[in-house]
Amino acid sequence: MCGIMGVVATTPVNQLLYDGLQVLQHRGQDAAGIATAEGGRFHMHKGPGLVRDVFRTRNMRNLIGNWGIAHCRYPTAGSAYNAAEAQPFYVNSPFGLMLAHNGNLTNAEQLRQDMFLQDLRHMNTNSDSEVLLNVLAHELQAASQNRYQVDPETIFQAVKGVQRRVRGAYAVVAMIAGYGLLAFRDPYGIRPLIIGRNDTAHGPEYLVASESVAIDTLGFKVLRDVEPGEAILIDTQGHFVSRQCAEKTLHAPCMFEYVYLARPDSLMDGVSVYETRVKMGEFLADKVRHTMPHLDIDAVIPIPDSSRPAAMELARCLDIPYREGFVKNRYIGRTFIMPGQASRRKSVRQKLNAIAQEFRGKNVMLVDDSIVRGTTSREIIMMAREAGAKKVYFASASPPVRHANVYGIDMPTRSELIAAFRNDEEICNEIGADGLIYQDIDALKAAVRELNPALVHFETSCFDGHYVTGDVSNEYLEHVEAARAKTGRSEDDADSAQLDLNLVQSD
Repeated sequence: MCGIMGVVATTPVNQLLYDGLQVLQHRGQDAAGIATAEGGRFHMHKGPGLVRDVFRTRNMRNLIGNWGIAHCRYPTAGSAYNAAEAQPFYVNSPFGLMLAHNGNLTNAEQLRQDMFLQDLRHMNTNSDSEVLLNVLAHELQAASQNRYQVDPETIFQAVKGVQRRVRGAYAVVAMIAGYGLLAFRDPYGIRPLIIGRNDTAHGPEYLVASESVAIDTLGFKVLRDVEPGEAILIDTQGHFVSRQCAEKTLHAPCMFEYVYLARPDSLMDGVSVYETRVKMGEFLADKVRHTMPHLDIDAVIPIPDSSRPAAMELARCLDIPYREGFVKNRYIGRTFIMPGQASRRKSVRQKLNAIAQEFRGKNVMLVDDSIVRGTTSREIIMMAREAGAKKVYFASASPPVRHANVYGIDMPTRSELIAAFRNDEEICNEIGADGLIYQDIDALKAAVRELNPALVHFETSCFDGHYVTGDVSNEYLEHVEAARAKTGRSEDDADSAQLDLNLVQSD
């Protein structure tokens, strides 16, 4: 869960990349970085924190050039506390490369060993993005046959080599010194990547980003999505070429992008995120109508912000008043980066405050996009009761999260997931609700598929345990959990580095 951008323009791009990162800030608040190029020379500044805190005027002045890449990071591999893992990453051999990556590699450890023992490359961090950069560098060197000359054929051949060796989810933007911008997507299209174009008097400009909202707000026009397994190449003169580089593809976008991660004003793989969430509310209302017709609900109340479209549609379909019952303080940091579980519980109270008039003496149905650990849900239900609610029902716009995610969303291990080893009734008791209803997995898929019937497959592993890349075994998952246990952090500290998907994205 990171935000990436790449742009080739006819004027300086430092402000363009900064503004784009601000729009993509919801995808990562741990670190940010921008790299630009002037001629064959790179300029870069990166650091920990929010975009607005990482960059100062003096940094922006040094980011010279008409093309570049940018990244905002939420850690899914490596260390959340290591500033050295801020992206982009750089290597100077064979051509000088900068790379930013969204996703997670499932064979990073094996690749790291191969890089050291066979390819004779050394890495400075635990980041899988640095692994990916070195694989790309090695494949470029091999494709050029040590001629140290680069052309589209050589670059696409190198990406083919990356696609053969790398497993997992990845959307990538990279700079090749003296040549231009390279972007590519994994063969399953798990993580999003979209292309925009702006026609100017001096020629076309191209922008590649994680979400279309970055393209819209920067004045570009959406061209299309990068296809699964496809690589696109834009040289410094604005010449655009593309090629399918994967031997086999299966389009299976991550369902959690539609449920929670993406901004509602984005388009992903031809689907409006907002319309998808409205559809989720429609299907959820249908399930409430057929499975809980006896409920006496006075108001439907969203847990802001990502659940609003689903809650509004659910209320409309059930002919129940929709009310805003919580006010959000937008100046509190996201709770999943707070130090420990106790701080998270405190932060929920600081971030959300109940409007007593909307709860007092009422039976309410709270709607959230998902339930992950359940700690936040439990706290919010308690807030509703303290505000005077008679009964509190809870609805999740997505199915129970029962399995770990290994493709770029740093969800907790199964032992931390409230639904991993509990049925719905047990979860309901655990969070303190008077009733609980989850979206069905088939209904969730239908909500997206109705808006784009061409989307047949989805990455839904956190719901159903099916990992589309086919290389995620029980042994691998056990290794991931064991690796977390070896970090030496307490349970609360480890918990603080995980993604709390129950809380709102900061704008």
